Amino acid sequence: MSDAATDAFVAHRNLLFTVAYEMLGSAADAEDVLQETWLRWVKVDLAQVRDDRAYLVRITTRQALNRMRTVQRRREAYVGPWLPEPLLTTPDIADDVALAEQVSMALLLVLETLSPTERAVFVLREAFGVSYDEIAAAVDKSPAAVRQIASRARRHVDARRPRQVVPAQRTRAVLDAFRRALETGDPQALLNVLAPDVVLIADAGGRKQSAPRPIVGADKLARFLLAAGTPRTGGVLSASATTINGSPALFLHLDGVVDGVMAVRIEDELITGIYYVRNPDKLTRVTEETPLTLR
Repeated sequence: MSDAATDAFVAHRNLLFTVAYEMLGSAADAEDVLQETWLRWVKVDLAQVRDDRAYLVRITTRQALNRMRTVQRRREAYVGPWLPEPLLTTPDIADDVALAEQVSMALLLVLETLSPTERAVFVLREAFGVSYDEIAAAVDKSPAAVRQIASRARRHVDARRPRQVVPAQRTRAVLDAFRRALETGDPQALLNVLAPDVVLIADAGGRKQSAPRPIVGADKLARFLLAAGTPRTGGVLSASATTINGSPALFLHLDGVVDGVMAVRIEDELITGIYYVRNPDKLTRVTEETPLTLR
């Protein structure tokens, strides 16, 4: 193992993790991909490598594509709705609009609707600005084919992603009103911040009692959320502000114990989507900040 190989890998590790995480939606799987990338990287003749970053991204992409086959089988057997694994991130990431959007729960869910190759091409091109030639080498396609895949994936994502990017400051204000409504148990205050067609997806992975399917509609959702704070269903509900996947979010507590992480999608000053991750297996990366980067 050469010092040059180690230095190059360490220098680009946060980038490689972000690439793998965007492709897989799982920090645990992303870490496994990085381990595989490292094992292959140390066997490379660095004298033949012109661009360490490009070469490492290529290895990471290929390993992530391999991992997707295992991930897809696991998702098919998953109990209840599936959400990406949330990451605790530094508050300043929320001010990096491009990065915050790329790693948002909302966009990661949209990326789940792409094929593995479409997802890889979209992530590398749109998030990281990788050239078509470099992407072609990573996914074993011709540059012409990659351009077509990128165009198709972009249209698909654009039709499903949030229509507007809400500034972090405004998101925090809406979340604060939402938090107060939850803690006071005020139904009208909740309805004031929920869009009529709001959708909640709760991921408990079969580990906790939860909504087995998405809840649609402000009235139904308000009843569900308020019921969670009664002694019959869990105890005292409280919330605290945090930053998850580059966006303002909430920790939800029941009787003082973290019950899950709640991220939101906001459009026209109202919450249109709530992503509530309660599966304990997915909450391992919300106690320590994970550094992410597009560069």
